[in-house]
Amino acid sequence: MCLLLLNTVSLHAQSNRRICFAFYGGTFNAEVDTQTVAATGSMLSEQNIKGFYDAVDARKYHPLLMALQSYKEEHQLNDWLYYQLVRKTAQQIFPKEKNYNNYTLYKWFLMVKSGYDARLAVAGKKIIFYVYNNEDISDIPSYTVNNKKYMCLNIHDYPGTDLTRQAATPVEIDVPGAINPFSYKVTRMPDFTPADYIEKNLQFTYQHKAYYFKIKLNPLVDSIFRNYPVVDFESYFNIPLSKETYGSLIPLLRQNVSRMDIKKGVDYLMRFTRYAFLYENDELNFGREKRLSPEETLFAQYSDCDDRAGLFFYLVKEIYNLPMIAVLYPTHITMAVQFDKPVGKPLLYKGKAYSFCEPTPQLHDLKIGQVSASLKQVPYKIVYEYNP
Repeated sequence: MCLLLLNTVSLHAQSNRRICFAFYGGTFNAEVDTQTVAATGSMLSEQNIKGFYDAVDARKYHPLLMALQSYKEEHQLNDWLYYQLVRKTAQQIFPKEKNYNNYTLYKWFLMVKSGYDARLAVAGKKIIFYVYNNEDISDIPSYTVNNKKYMCLNIHDYPGTDLTRQAATPVEIDVPGAINPFSYKVTRMPDFTPADYIEKNLQFTYQHKAYYFKIKLNPLVDSIFRNYPVVDFESYFNIPLSKETYGSLIPLLRQNVSRMDIKKGVDYLMRFTRYAFLYENDELNFGREKRLSPEETLFAQYSDCDDRAGLFFYLVKEIYNLPMIAVLYPTHITMAVQFDKPVGKPLLYKGKAYSFCEPTPQLHDLKIGQVSASLKQVPYKIVYEYNP
């Protein structure tokens, strides 16, 4: 009886191992059936990819899947953050630097078993990972089939690859229940551990008075958005601050504007966004277009007009919750705010009058209601409208 029990435990230990890692303020624990760890070999083909799927699908992957989904629900992870959890889980099982193909296949397997409509394709020696998405994403490759758009989730692993020129062969695997679209919207930041934050000093001058800030920022935010694409403006403008950063900045800004009327308070926020940070365009800063979240803008050494517009929108929304529009020119984006009475020459949109509020440094020190002289005759479009 004891011998049988010992043998059972021994066999269980041989076929299972526990993975445990920190994930954005929490700890993820799960048991992995090592028999689910299939290998594709060094060559990629539809046949051995299907073999990988069949081998893993036949084993005990459900405890791991349940642990992932429980963690997602408990921590209220948006799809993008859930995918980061899946990536880190796959890395624990198949380190990408040792076997990139298996790492990617395991990510795909966990995503489809989580209900997402994800697809694979083979382009030469590359395995391409796509996911169904119905949002406006502009800077990563995609393909369309049956009027459904699939975005490439792993293009960052193949820098310089032009998938429009390199033919990719889709791998046809029907996974029951894998029907849901994936969203890039990040509407909630993780509850990071307070000890993970660092402090950054900011300072700017408003009406001959210097204002000082000591903001708490989390370097882990960079890892969340490192491979984040250029999303539509609605998604971009609604990325929030994390709890500790919010608590170190928003109450202080509210206190600073508490004795000002609304227009003067918005002017204060406009000039804070304009002058508390150094400017640099994305091509020089990152070598590509990249929109920083509000928290990234607070953390970054340099930021451009997209980043300032996003931060200004967030601050005005949190402190005054006023109607706003984002005004996009061919080479610039700025903001306009609706007050009880417009300031300067208003911008009329859908029967409402908005006043320009320029959050990015310009050649001249623009006041509320003023727009750069170089833009006055330039066509624009409204790319986001916020109504409280």
